Amino acid sequence: MGDSQEHEVQLHIVGQEDKEGNSFTRQRNLMWWIRLVIYSIFVLVGQTVATLLGRLYYDKGGNSKWLAGLLLTAGFPVLIPLYFISSLPQHPISNNLNHKSPSLLVFASAYISVGILLAADSMMYSVGYMYLPVSTYSLLCASQLAFNAFFSFFLNSLKFTFLIINSLTLLTISSILLIFQTNDSTESSDNDGQVSKRQYAIGFICTLAASAGYGLILSLTQWFLHKVVKKETFKVVLDMIIYPALVASCVIVVGLFGSGEWKGLSQEMEGFKLGKVSYLMTLIWTAVCWQVFSIGAIGLIFEVSSVFSNVISTLGLPVVPVLAVVFFKDKMSGLKVGALILAVWGFVSYVYQHYLDDCKSKIDSRNANDAAKASIVERNNVSEE
Repeated sequence: MGDSQEHEVQLHIVGQEDKEGNSFTRQRNLMWWIRLVIYSIFVLVGQTVATLLGRLYYDKGGNSKWLAGLLLTAGFPVLIPLYFISSLPQHPISNNLNHKSPSLLVFASAYISVGILLAADSMMYSVGYMYLPVSTYSLLCASQLAFNAFFSFFLNSLKFTFLIINSLTLLTISSILLIFQTNDSTESSDNDGQVSKRQYAIGFICTLAASAGYGLILSLTQWFLHKVVKKETFKVVLDMIIYPALVASCVIVVGLFGSGEWKGLSQEMEGFKLGKVSYLMTLIWTAVCWQVFSIGAIGLIFEVSSVFSNVISTLGLPVVPVLAVVFFKDKMSGLKVGALILAVWGFVSYVYQHYLDDCKSKIDSRNANDAAKASIVERNNVSEE
């Protein structure tokens, strides 16, 4: 009789823990979705506004590639106050409580390596800004998802499914279609016929290379967080933005002074078509918007994966060409429309795969819970006998 009462109490406690656990899971899932939405908004808004402002800089008289590259990284000081106002809880991703934190040398090596890659990436993106129309540049950036998936396959054990392969294929084809846009782009009104076919080709190659570099940076960031640090906090997210950006900014500043472009910046500001104040505001807000984008991008790696972060970034690409038509009178030819449709189709394909994975995960979790309960009941019945 005593054993029976003990088993009943045990089942009651397990039932209570299960109910509380499910309640906690629902609450955590809700907060997870809220953070996901916030980070996604940061990516979409930051990327769209920064891209348009970068185009505005060149259209209205800016011509410094080094300064444009610096804008992608130099806004990191605006994130420093977040160290003091952030109170987000820690979310370790490792069950190993005895995991030893990496040494300072490991962190420094990671930040310096990513920072140098980021500097090179920023410079190649700035060349793309200069020589390509906004719509072409933005759609070409869709290829970064394919590169990101390629690197994640080796670094982060990304599993390829039919839908993911379909997504990557469509996004890659959408970028390849832009190769045939040379004549249209050189006649685009936002370039006023000043960009030659050779310059367009340079811009195309640099943007494609920058997309590959960005995909590598995201994959390395995920690998570092999950395989080396094994602990994810908002402070870690900030560290992965601020320190590499500091290194990249230093490298680009050296290039800016070494190339001699700094000598023409005062003249560039004087000749800016919208005035000196607008020149400064364009630079400042471009830098700030890229940091907003960085928070969202690294935050999505923090919550999901580097590939998902890139997918959200790709989602914003169709927005830029539409706004470019309005603000810069960019042309939307048939090939660009086709590339745009393929990019959206590729995004939807990937999101649907994510939805299927989420449903499967919930079913597996439910089956595991049912199996655990059945096992407890069976053990109790055997003990009673």
